[in-house]
Amino acid sequence: MTRTHLHLFPPVSYKMAVFPFYSLERISRWVLPDFAHRFLFSRSQEFPVARFFLGALFGALSGAGLFLGLFHNVSMTSVNRLLAGYAFVAVCILGGAFSSYFRCSVLLIFPSMLGSRGRAYLMLFVLYGLYRGPIANIHRNVQDVAFSMGCNIELQIKHSKVMWREVMEPFMQVVQGIVEDNGEFQDEAKSVSRKFQSIRDEVMGQYGYDSMEQGPVAAGSTQDLYAAKTMMRCDNVVEQGIERCREWFEVKWQDCMDAIKAPVINHILCVSMRFHFLCDIMRVMKPWCREDIPVEGNFGQTFDKLNFSIDALSREFSTNVVLQEEEQQSVFGVSALQEDFTEGLSKAFEETKVILDQFLGLIQLLLSCTFITIFTSAFGYARQYTQDVRFDNIYITTYFRQIDARRKRADKRYLLPLKKAERGLFINPRSLSIHPSELKLVMASLLQVISLAVFVCVLLAVDMVLHHIFDIIRRHTFTKFSLTSSHHIDINVGGQSMMAKLLRKTIGAFNTSSNLDMQSSNQHCLPQPRALTIEDYLWSFVPLLMMALMCCLQVYSNRLRRVIAAFYFPKVRPHTPTLNHTYHPLG
Repeated sequence: MTRTHLHLFPPVSYKMAVFPFYSLERISRWVLPDFAHRFLFSRSQEFPVARFFLGALFGALSGAGLFLGLFHNVSMTSVNRLLAGYAFVAVCILGGAFSSYFRCSVLLIFPSMLGSRGRAYLMLFVLYGLYRGPIANIHRNVQDVAFSMGCNIELQIKHSKVMWREVMEPFMQVVQGIVEDNGEFQDEAKSVSRKFQSIRDEVMGQYGYDSMEQGPVAAGSTQDLYAAKTMMRCDNVVEQGIERCREWFEVKWQDCMDAIKAPVINHILCVSMRFHFLCDIMRVMKPWCREDIPVEGNFGQTFDKLNFSIDALSREFSTNVVLQEEEQQSVFGVSALQEDFTEGLSKAFEETKVILDQFLGLIQLLLSCTFITIFTSAFGYARQYTQDVRFDNIYITTYFRQIDARRKRADKRYLLPLKKAERGLFINPRSLSIHPSELKLVMASLLQVISLAVFVCVLLAVDMVLHHIFDIIRRHTFTKFSLTSSHHIDINVGGQSMMAKLLRKTIGAFNTSSNLDMQSSNQHCLPQPRALTIEDYLWSFVPLLMMALMCCLQVYSNRLRRVIAAFYFPKVRPHTPTLNHTYHPLG
């Protein structure tokens, strides 16, 4: 017996239905009842009715499972979901009843789920868990802290309003008092105007002198006009005194003449009553009137101002309260108004929440799409298995061992056991060890899982750090506020003049007393950071562990795919040509 090297093509995996001594059939005969074993390994022409109904049942069950996997994350109404489910299951029933490709593809889904498509599906679950866990928690904690800042700002605005109201209350009372006493002020102003009219008549009137005899008074300032009128009044007083003096002498002359009847004697005795020329001595007062007139130098200017004020006061006296609001520029882009700040903050977080919800919807859509790729991958494997004889044909199968043992017993060249250099070209499906070609796939898959695990750990670490920082803020930013204020004002204004009354109504309004003692705290404004629960950590790490486990199990699931395909398509690869290619160089 001679052993040689392998050439040209790898050994062919012969389909087990042709030869009754392969492993799967022996296991079936040992485990299943005889009728079940005969049904599974019977020819396609046998048991047609049972095959049809069992295939339809298989299609219905697989269709229900596929529908749940495909559409459970798609938003649909109940009626549409029910109709789509019935239609999808009906199509799967037809496929299960009439198509071996469909039945084979459905079974191939399970080993395919342990491959790259299954890991992609689990990776989306990891992303979904990250969104529902650390990402949502970070967003919630940041939002809580932001609203805590807004609450503290609102609290400061509230305290500022209280203090400002306490300061402005006396002033507002004064203004309100003036507004309420508007009618009384008008009556007082009219009374002052009436009383001032006598002074105006005295200054501006033309009494006390004969305007016709004195001639027109030269126009000029009030000071000059009043001085000229005063001089004319003084001259008029002197002239009237002289005239009255002369009248007195005339009266006394007549009385004397009536008392003394003697004609000559009465003239002699009453001659002194004819000295009326003595009255002219009073004319010496006229120079004094011109030189020493008692008029102050600023009397005219003072009178003009007072006359204008009284005239304006007598026309109308009205009061109005005008409140002017001045908007301050925002600080760091945040408006100081309470409503604007709260509304802007809520709007910003609502926009962020909308983006996160869209991301969640995208993940759910990708979950359905990934499930579709798992089915298409299984169907693609079945199609390639039936079309390409070399596809996935690097296994040392049971039938290959039987052929090699037969050649060895016939004293022909044989292949087994393989030499060390040949072991890297073929895979023993019974061996638990990982083949070098399979190890490359495992390492690449583990690298992807490790990268995703690092990302998950970083995100969880960020969440833990932020939670720790926010918890420090909560524990060390508690503040108590104590607002105290006390004042007592007592202003007394005496007198009955208009100014005194006006001051009593204005300044007197400040005679108020108040006491303020307000205690508050920002306890209700403190953030309440939330830590992740054990469930959140499980949602992040369990899929990662399953992905790592799948990286190792995919080696054995890939070997299982060949067994499933060989069961459904036992005669698609003719064995003679490939065996000839394998053993032809051996002779």
